[in-house]
Amino acid sequence: YNLSPTTIQNWKRRVHSKTIRQTKPYQIPDDVLLNDVKERPDDYQYERAHRLNCSKTGIYHALKRLGISQKKDLRASKSLPNKKSGVSGKA
Repeated sequence: YNLSPTTIQNWKRRVHSKTIRQTKPYQIPDDVLLNDVKERPDDYQYERAHRLNCSKTGIYHALKRLGISQKKDLRASKSLPNKKSGVSGKA
């Protein structure tokens, strides 16, 4: 196979040194993030990241982990009254 001896030695060494983490390392504690979401529900993720001293991506993954999604507007655009230029359709 034309493999170098160094490659084979590295493979042998790597088999024994691999370990799997039991828990994921979380920089953002769940209770701190939940409290921040309750206090300021309309803030952007970059604002939360600045307050909690982490990245925007970290906030995104932490919110996803907690099952918190973007706040939805209950009023759909089709349910709003149709307000045109003020001219009524009746002539």
